Amino acid sequence: MIRLLSFLFAVLAGLFYCVVAQAQNWPTKPLRFVSPFAPGGGNDSLSRIIAAGLTPKLGQQVVVENKPGANTIVGTEIVVKSAPDGYTFILLPNAITINPHLYKKQPFDVTKDLTAVTQIGTSPLILCLHPSVPIKNTKEFLQMARAKSGQFTNGSSGNGSLGHLAGALLGVMTGINLVHIPYKGTSLAVTDLLGGQITLSFSSAMTVLPHIRNARLRAVGVTSAKRSPALPDIAAISETVPGFSAELWYAMFAPANLPLELINRMNHEISALLTQTEMKAKLSDQGVDAQTSTPQEMAQLIVADLAKWEKVVKITGAKAN
Repeated sequence: MIRLLSFLFAVLAGLFYCVVAQAQNWPTKPLRFVSPFAPGGGNDSLSRIIAAGLTPKLGQQVVVENKPGANTIVGTEIVVKSAPDGYTFILLPNAITINPHLYKKQPFDVTKDLTAVTQIGTSPLILCLHPSVPIKNTKEFLQMARAKSGQFTNGSSGNGSLGHLAGALLGVMTGINLVHIPYKGTSLAVTDLLGGQITLSFSSAMTVLPHIRNARLRAVGVTSAKRSPALPDIAAISETVPGFSAELWYAMFAPANLPLELINRMNHEISALLTQTEMKAKLSDQGVDAQTSTPQEMAQLIVADLAKWEKVVKITGAKAN
């Protein structure tokens, strides 16, 4: 028995030192960041900003791969099925806390099959319209939407996306009827909005700010409960519709069972990156308020948001298909 216990102790000790050595030597090859949306959208842009910032810090190339489909489910499944070796990560929005209430079945459980690494930041969606629509603020928007019930089309990145739910929730709270038009990515919806094929979109700031700044789109309001520090000149919709809120957050995840040493290392590297003045300014310029968290805090946020969006989905009657 003593020999057996000694042998088991030696094996466990060896495994422990192997994990420590792995963390100390990591990374020894390029990393991949999966972006579960089409190129050109807010998630893709943020993924590339973070990847570019981490590449010199880690000493290895961080490569962004776009795997769009099913409101983040396609890309997330790829990561869930990847080896938990510290070489595959995914930048996800809070769509992952909405999907479980929209789809009868998902090929994974977000609370069990992913490892939360850290929050990256928060950003409101911006309610923006084609400039040909003579509307300047939320009050005027609601008045015209009521007068032209069923004629305003809301383009989003897909059924059940935050842009879809933001419009549906605003409809429930104000009595307006917005016709939802789902796309396979925010950038595709914005392209049609720029061309006047749709009336409006609740889109990520990173996607539409350049078009707002050059007057190709008009911002009406932001979906955060209060004005965003990154966008102080754009009024919150809640200033006209008290209680309205549909804010976007981004966070970094990895496959389940990623060793704690690698979780902590990546959390440290991203946190250090996001404290840099230049990086904060770069994200703020994209409409993102840089924020980090511990893995535990991120896991708690997921649980809280799962409960929040379950209620919203029920109220709005939103469906994935």
